[in-house]
Amino acid sequence: MSRYELMGPIVVAAVVGCMSVSSTASAQQAPNTVVLQPAPDIPGVIKGGTIPEIVVRGLRSADDPLWLPNIGLVFSESQANRVVRLGDDDQVSTFVGGLHGPLGMTFDRQGRLISLQTQPGFAGPRVIWPPGKEMVIADGFGGKPFGRPNDIVSDRAGGVYFTDLGPRPTPPGTLEPAVYYVPPGGTPIRVADDIARPNGLMLSRDEKTLYVNDTGGIHVYAFDVGPDSRLANRRVFATYVGRDRSIAADQPPVSNADGLTIDDEGRLYALTEAGVEAVSPGGRHLGVIPVWCVTRRCQNLTFGGPDKRTLYVAGGGTLLRIRMLAQGFRGRVK
Repeated sequence: MSRYELMGPIVVAAVVGCMSVSSTASAQQAPNTVVLQPAPDIPGVIKGGTIPEIVVRGLRSADDPLWLPNIGLVFSESQANRVVRLGDDDQVSTFVGGLHGPLGMTFDRQGRLISLQTQPGFAGPRVIWPPGKEMVIADGFGGKPFGRPNDIVSDRAGGVYFTDLGPRPTPPGTLEPAVYYVPPGGTPIRVADDIARPNGLMLSRDEKTLYVNDTGGIHVYAFDVGPDSRLANRRVFATYVGRDRSIAADQPPVSNADGLTIDDEGRLYALTEAGVEAVSPGGRHLGVIPVWCVTRRCQNLTFGGPDKRTLYVAGGGTLLRIRMLAQGFRGRVK
């Protein structure tokens, strides 16, 4: 494991040794020199000068970390069809294998780990842990299979909200991108179909609001959650500063907004082209924590650790951790 100290006012260039990974992972060659930027001071969020720590790299992929009670950190390695666990020694091992392109995960009030599978024939939310409790929650809508389920969150009622990015472009006869809700023991309900590319999503602390990122735009949207778990009153909650520089100037801007998490004060954190963008409970942009997952931009994030003041960030086969002033929301795992 390599730790980084602040060595300059703007960036740090650090030589990173090869990280240990499970023998079942196919490590990729990553550059030894990683340029990292210290975070600006964001009151209540992060101390200025804090620099991310590279914990693991060289996995085939990395997405949607979760801090599970009595287990610790787990995250998806989609291209290896497994969920891995980070040990106390910062080694990773298979937590659940034999999956089908797992991406987003959530942990419900029954103590079940629910994972979105993405491979054709398996796409949709499934309970994958604990052993003996595995089951399919949903595998399609209106007689059609899901396209590419992406992110998921469970609510107090025992249901789950999840996004389906769908294939791009969407072939005729297949489901368009949408947000779905599956009530406990029920069938999927399409609760939003007016976001071009719905990606990360997150419930507010009181679960009266659902936030959804549009990865093909520059906004995070907020919806009111009704007593029947349906959504209403879509509005722009915040506008991100991250921009995909490969998009032509005459085209609409794109932030590539991905995963979302929330802290105990109700602040929202999103991964975009800029890094981790922090947003106040009222939708005011607070600042950006620069992050880079070695081979690509980072994809998803969560608060974890015994005090829930460590931000774990995953993407591109890399796992980062950042010490925060903010504390993750303690009312649920995600």
